[in-house]
Amino acid sequence: MKFTMYGSGWVGGHYGARLAQAGEDVVFIARGAHARAMREKGLTIRSELGDAVIKPVSVKEDPAQAGVADVIVVAVKLWDSESAAQAIKPMVGPRTTVVSLQNGVDKDEVLARAVGREHVIGGVTHIGAVVAEPGVIAHTGKLQRVTLGELPRGKPSPRVEAIVSALQRAKVEAIASDDLARVTWEKFVFLTSLSGLTALTRKPVGPVREHPATRAMLLDALREAAAVARAEGVPLAEDLPDKQLQMIDGLAPSMTSSMAQDLARQRPLELEWLSGAVVRRGEAKRVPTPVHRAIYAALALHAKG
Repeated sequence: MKFTMYGSGWVGGHYGARLAQAGEDVVFIARGAHARAMREKGLTIRSELGDAVIKPVSVKEDPAQAGVADVIVVAVKLWDSESAAQAIKPMVGPRTTVVSLQNGVDKDEVLARAVGREHVIGGVTHIGAVVAEPGVIAHTGKLQRVTLGELPRGKPSPRVEAIVSALQRAKVEAIASDDLARVTWEKFVFLTSLSGLTALTRKPVGPVREHPATRAMLLDALREAAAVARAEGVPLAEDLPDKQLQMIDGLAPSMTSSMAQDLARQRPLELEWLSGAVVRRGEAKRVPTPVHRAIYAALALHAKG
């Protein structure tokens, strides 16, 4: 099976390397110093689950040069979603499957509009990793889970099961879900709320969850996002926000979000696709979202970096 990773950072780079290590045909779309390092030195993964060096690496800067793929994995920042959806078109053949491992709840619709709904399946990943330096991905912890499914829900199809099997052969925890919309929203509720509060306060999760005021605001953010999901017909459990706050209590105090890191480095933010999406969808369903509206307004002037 030929996989093309559109985006070769900490998500696309990590999973692409694991698939290549297992013998799959993998092409990486990358640019700049990261692409040069991969060509010259290979792609290195540092992980508690085992290090790996993939060399040689098939790296393309122009997707049109990568050829038609069996599976295209989109793993770029959300603000690059529209351009990515257009860029992958030359790699889409009649039987190509496209899956986004991005965050957010708008990503799959963006892809479907560009390449056709019949090509797109849903995907959610849980992993902690960073690009430590060009050509090197540092995987933190042992979690590397990918959940795949037809959209919005349905029995796992042969194409979903084939990709899940390939990931499992690569020793990635891969799951086929019959309710991908629910899995996507469960992660989104958690992520958008944690990202919003850590970016808004410029503090890691420890101080945010410890102060009564910011803890209450965090719980309200979780509840708002969950309410929007339910209004859209996604059956999230009523106690999900409270359980997710308990999960947040178990995180390392120094942990922060990628959006907070982007804010500190004056990079573009995924704000429009996180709290912005909660606000827009809430308005459409007449669900109040005052916390996410405040987060969005406070960070809007920083959204472009």
